[in-house]
Order: sequence, then C-alpha cells, then structure tokens
Amino acid sequence: MATKTQADIAVIGGSGLYEMEGLNHVRTVEVKTPFGKPSDAIVLGELAGKRLAFLARHGKGHRLSPSAINYRANLYALKSLGVARIISVSAVGSMKEKIKPGDIVFPDQFIDRTRLRQGTFFDQGLVAHVAMADPICSDLSLALHVAAKPINTSVHIGGTYVCIEGPQFSTKAESYLYRTWGVDVIGMTNMPEAKLAREAEMCYATIALATDYDCWHDSEESVTVEAILRIMHNNVLLAKQVIRDVLEQPLERRSCGCGSALENAIVTDPGSISTATRRRYQLFLTRMFPSSPKRSQSHG
Repeated sequence: MATKTQADIAVIGGSGLYEMEGLNHVRTVEVKTPFGKPSDAIVLGELAGKRLAFLARHGKGHRLSPSAINYRANLYALKSLGVARIISVSAVGSMKEKIKPGDIVFPDQFIDRTRLRQGTFFDQGLVAHVAMADPICSDLSLALHVAAKPINTSVHIGGTYVCIEGPQFSTKAESYLYRTWGVDVIGMTNMPEAKLAREAEMCYATIALATDYDCWHDSEESVTVEAILRIMHNNVLLAKQVIRDVLEQPLERRSCGCGSALENAIVTDPGSISTATRRRYQLFLTRMFPSSPKRSQSHG
C-alpha cells in the first residue's frame, strides 16, 4: 500500500501548467537527491483514487529556463517517491501544416539537439547504455490518446519531437532545416527528460500542446510569447482533462519493457563498483544488486 509520500503516477507540467486542481489529501514534499535540487517542491495528492505527484518543470512562477532545469534531480526525485509512470505536458511549435495551433500531439520519437544538459544519471563510476529506439512508452501514450479523442478531435498520435536548446526560438533557416527532417513538433524540454526516465525505468509519454507554427509558416506570424500565451490557456485545460480521464481508468500492471530498461544495460563489472558509487545509484540498482548499501533520503 502506498504511503502519503509515495505516488503511482507523475505529471511534469510545462509552460502554463503549474498546478493540478482537484487533488485530495494534498501534501508538499521537498526531496533531496544526489544530483541537486529539483525544479520545485513536489505536490502529492489523490486524484480519481490514484496517488499523483505533480512537479512544475520550470518551477513556480516559471523561474527556470529550459537549460537551467535540473532534469536529473527532477527524475530522481519522482523515482524516489515510487513513481512508475510519467506524463509530460509540454508546449510545442507545429512543424507541419496539418498540426494546427490548439491541436494535441502524442509524439513517439525524439531528435535531441540540446548541447548544455546532463543527459545521463550514470556519469560516475558506473556505465549504462539503455536502449532508446522507442523512447516513448506506447502503452501510456495510447491511453492518453484514447482519453483525448472524445475531448478534442484535433489529436495526432505518433510523430517526431525535435528538442532544441533554447531559450531562443529557431531561426527561419533552422526551422526550414528541421522540416526537411520530417519532424512534427519542436520544443525545448523533453530531452534529456525522456532519456532519464528510461534510465530510471519509468514509463514516459508526452502530451504535446501545439501553440504556434514556429517561424516556417509564410502566412503566419513568426512565433512570439504573446501568440503562445493566447492559445496556451485552452491547451492546458484540455491536458488537465485528459489526465483526469486517464486516471479514472484502472492502472493495469505494466506489461511494457520500460520497467526493465537497465536489466542488460549496465556494462560495468559489479566488482568494480565502489561503495560510494553503489550508494549514489542505489535507487536504480536495488533490483540488480540487492546487497547495495542503503540509500539515505529525506522528505520534508
């Protein structure tokens, strides 16, 4: 049975989504991690009978730019609370005519164009190469898609999300280039978030909320913050309803491969893993190395 400091599923809220209304038995926890501080305190509560963790990706008040987000701390903190599934809500630009501002996209692929971010947990004394061929949990993404269709008919399942460093928007040359790659949406935050979720053996799926046409569309204004904000409000309301509807459904036992992503990924000889390294990665290693030293963690 889950305790008050555990959760079954997490929502990482992007631009415009800074809280989830309707939570019962709400508690806020500060989680310490070996990777520093998460973006903000994590809000725990109950929604539709499920224990939910909510984290504002940019922090309350939108204080953190995409490259200043401590993605490792965020994902580690959620993992430490027992989270097995993550729903990422993200504002994106559309790179295709058929995806209009206000549409919802459930991407299944990523292209990572970031340069300044820590993209792995395993950077000290332990090497792991997790498979990322299919970076989205298809089971979780399908459940979100099924919940979204009755709410908004402009829903797109599948597609490629190109993640840029930001915080600046693309130049026209860059936007035109990405379109030649066949990408569907462009954003700034889902990488390395999805990579870290896979390393932490958590299911990860994205609700991508299209707010604009980036700057490639000749008959539309180039993307501006004002244009994004005009559409974002309705998008966020839709995303919240999708999440509520998904949580109304039973949480089936996971049958995907996300929960065993590390099984054949660690290449470091167990005998070469120091006590300090085992302690640092204990949260991830328990299943494979059950004799690892106990990890210390505090919630406040």
